[in-house]
Amino acid sequence: MPDPAPVPRDRRPRTYPAPEFPPRRPALFARMPPAVFPALMGALGLGLALRRGLPALGLPVEIGELVMGAAVALWLFAAFGYLVKLTRRPSVLFEDLRVLPGRAGLSAGSLGLMLAAAALLPYTPGMAQGLLFAGLGLHAALALALIYSFATGPAEARMVTPAWHLHFVGFIIGGLSAAPLGLTQLALVILGVTGLVAVAIWTVSLVQLVRRVPPAPLRPLLAIHLAPACLLSSVASLLGLNGWALGLLALAAVIFLALVGAARWITVSGFSPMWGAFTFPLAAFASALYLQGLDVTGTIALVLALGVVPAVLFRVMKAWAGGSLAARTNAAEA
Repeated sequence: MPDPAPVPRDRRPRTYPAPEFPPRRPALFARMPPAVFPALMGALGLGLALRRGLPALGLPVEIGELVMGAAVALWLFAAFGYLVKLTRRPSVLFEDLRVLPGRAGLSAGSLGLMLAAAALLPYTPGMAQGLLFAGLGLHAALALALIYSFATGPAEARMVTPAWHLHFVGFIIGGLSAAPLGLTQLALVILGVTGLVAVAIWTVSLVQLVRRVPPAPLRPLLAIHLAPACLLSSVASLLGLNGWALGLLALAAVIFLALVGAARWITVSGFSPMWGAFTFPLAAFASALYLQGLDVTGTIALVLALGVVPAVLFRVMKAWAGGSLAARTNAAEA
């Protein structure tokens, strides 16, 4: 009887490593999800909004400062966690930049440093100025890393999204500290440059929205379009450019009403980490209204922010603590 023909090498069954028991757990912060930062950015913005709104309402300002302190502490904890992740494997940064939640989250994280500068401004102007320049430098470095990631990655990643406001217009947050610190020229340059970039992103995004309906899970990102108009208006107010401030605030009001009208369509896919995009624009809207003396309208926006921001932050932090946030947002592991 002839010998059986040998089994071709490519047809032999593959061998797999034995499953680990108990399952391997990642090291502490090894898969820290950047998607936690947009909700934390909203908490910082809520603290700033309370700082402006509570005096107008005759309420104790200490409440706002307590919220601000808690938000800064949470942001510091999350920033420490991501720093630990980076020290384990620095190249993990570019892996997180490959996915939309990672890109948006990292930009929100670096912008938190500038918001922390605004939070500390009344107490330690010198430290606030140092954090301002550190935040501008960090965000510029992140923007360069993002541009490199776009240039070397797939073409699909280069499509303009509302998150581009975070990447390239987010520098406007620096104006919230630069103007009160007397760095008028710096604030004017930031206002002018970021204003032009914001107009470009709004224009491209409007054309995209007309041509193609965004997928339901990505629709919450549309709320980010509100933030630049509010922040540009706030910085213009701090610089005494009241005409520009009112015009930009009117634009913000139009965007806000459009978002409210489309709220059911935007949220049709249910809660997701993308809902962090609702938090910081709403807080920025309240602050911009208070800066223009529109206390009644500002209070309405502040009440909405008080309902939305803590609820979204709680669910995002709970998902992070439970380990599901990293998996749902494809966070890289160091």
